[in-house]
Amino acid sequence: MEPRDPVFGPASASAEELLVRETNAARERILSTAYALFSRRGIRAVGVDEILARSGVAKATLYRHFRSKDDLVLAFLRRREQLWTIQLVERQSHLRGDTPEQRLLAIFDVFDDWFARREDFDGCSFINVLIELGAEHPAGRASIRYLDNIRGIVRERAHQAGLRDPDGFARSWHILMKGSIISAAEGDTGAARRAQNMARQLIESHRA
Repeated sequence: MEPRDPVFGPASASAEELLVRETNAARERILSTAYALFSRRGIRAVGVDEILARSGVAKATLYRHFRSKDDLVLAFLRRREQLWTIQLVERQSHLRGDTPEQRLLAIFDVFDDWFARREDFDGCSFINVLIELGAEHPAGRASIRYLDNIRGIVRERAHQAGLRDPDGFARSWHILMKGSIISAAEGDTGAARRAQNMARQLIESHRA
């Protein structure tokens, strides 16, 4: 059986393969570090030097992977969509409901669990970046797109549920989602349950 290095895999890996792995590992350290800092403290409060110090990479390495801090912010937002929008909100709420209506309401069950885990709760990065950097900034424009992707999940479930005006419904529903996140940031850990009660009324008002 071919011996394996615990970090890099097969001992017979070529120098080129090892370089690719090292390069990918460095990029991941940078992005993971930036993700943890940006999601908690915002964009402007986190400098490149802090990211370098915490990730343990050289400045040249960072700029080889990300041409600018703005590029790193955009990569952070892409990862946020994967980890938060898709893996947390969409998938977890899907698993908690058997019908489109149940899966809509389950979004707030997911939020309720999230709000209760204060060490994990870091608000909505898309809202935060949009407010911090503005709608004309590349990251602000990206945040607007990612927010619309969230509404897209709601629109599709509303359509599957046979509700009237799925787009208008999704926009109203998203207000409840965003409002509950802001309330939770204020310390209201019951915000998701309150929003869910209003969400039930919204569903009733959109029945065909």
